[in-house]
Amino acid sequence: MSEQNPNPVSDRPVLVVGTHSVHVRRFVAGLCDAGQPVVLVTDGPQRLVEHTLLIEQQQVDFSMRSLGTAAVIRRSAERWRPRVVHAHQANSVAWHAARACKETEAPLVVTLWGSDVLVTPTQGPFKRLMVQVALRGASLWTADAAVLLHAARELAGVDTPSSIIVMGVDALPADLRAVWPLKQDWALSCRLHKPLYRIDAVIKAFAALAPAAPGWRLEVAASGTETAALTRVANECGADDAVEFTGMLSPESLTRSYVRSKIYLSFPSSDGTSVSLLEAMAHGCFPIVSDLPANREWIVDGLNGLVVANAQDLTQAIQRAMLVCESQAWRASTAPANHRLVREKALFADNIRQFLAQYLRLGR
Repeated sequence: MSEQNPNPVSDRPVLVVGTHSVHVRRFVAGLCDAGQPVVLVTDGPQRLVEHTLLIEQQQVDFSMRSLGTAAVIRRSAERWRPRVVHAHQANSVAWHAARACKETEAPLVVTLWGSDVLVTPTQGPFKRLMVQVALRGASLWTADAAVLLHAARELAGVDTPSSIIVMGVDALPADLRAVWPLKQDWALSCRLHKPLYRIDAVIKAFAALAPAAPGWRLEVAASGTETAALTRVANECGADDAVEFTGMLSPESLTRSYVRSKIYLSFPSSDGTSVSLLEAMAHGCFPIVSDLPANREWIVDGLNGLVVANAQDLTQAIQRAMLVCESQAWRASTAPANHRLVREKALFADNIRQFLAQYLRLGR
């Protein structure tokens, strides 16, 4: 008789350390929904998750000059004796947590987000050292792409145990055959309006094609520091009628956008695995993504999407996608294969269970 698997949750809480953000909110809510109590240290005053298993939330300053933050984390760990301290991002957040965990028995888990190991270390020796200290203080690294773990090993100079765990989708259509009748001639961009995501290139590429594809429209969802500039780009391109800015969408509204869109566009200069890419794949959208290692872990160029290296090639890629997404092969075979891939590897509830299993492997 095989030995029964131990219960992945525990009465002892997980001490989550992370910014007051949608990503940390999803993670905390996922742990709580799985039955795992959580104590949260974050940088916002509002309660991040309304759940009975979020048993305490403390506010701190994650800037590097706030030298008392590590003491707050340490005192919280001493009070609650958590299974693990789990820091989200190997930046100043994990730096504070690593300093705190030196004086506690709790192991530190650090989840890499992408820019923390790909961009931050290039911004000067002090930031590079900060990330190195954060990484070296961890008992486990997790990331949503192998490239991030490789970068962490190169940077830290240690071979810390690691695991690839994505922060996947909350739900996906049961069958794409119910989605196809709802598709319209829309392309969707839903990344934040920050320079990193190069949405201006997406707008310019679509605008260049608009006269030859008069029935097509581009939805630019989300918002950010570049929203006003992106609106000007659309105006200057003469694409006012072809580009619609829809702002920050509720989960329900974003799902409707995935359902009606035939093409998904994401062209960041640096990224890990984007949840929006996974959601688009799950809803039958044809993905066009930038040439990044994390994207290539999901998209094989020319097979289940297009991987584009240069902004000047985006217009041609969009034109090609407009044809492919209407094909019988796409709807009958390739898009359903994308849907299965997400269902098998990137369901959020399953990913949370993977995190809990990693805590058990740490003996917690």
